[in-house]
Amino acid sequence: MAKIAIIGEGAKVTGFGLAGAIVLPAEEPEAVRAAWRSLGTDVAIVVLTSRAARSLDGKTSSWPLTVVMPP
Repeated sequence: MAKIAIIGEGAKVTGFGLAGAIVLPAEEPEAVRAAWRSLGTDVAIVVLTSRAARSLDGKTSSWPLTVVMPP
């Protein structure tokens, strides 16, 4: 079964765990990049906070599908 992962500041992403998402809190840019690299092949969708998206600076692949939360 495909999974959803959420990456970004802890205060913005923690609640998504209640819905069953994989929550990867990451405050600093290197932590965001490490969280991205840690994604398993079963992750189909990644939701990023706007700050996390800036940390990745467009270095995401076309898979998994990636969406950015509004600021």
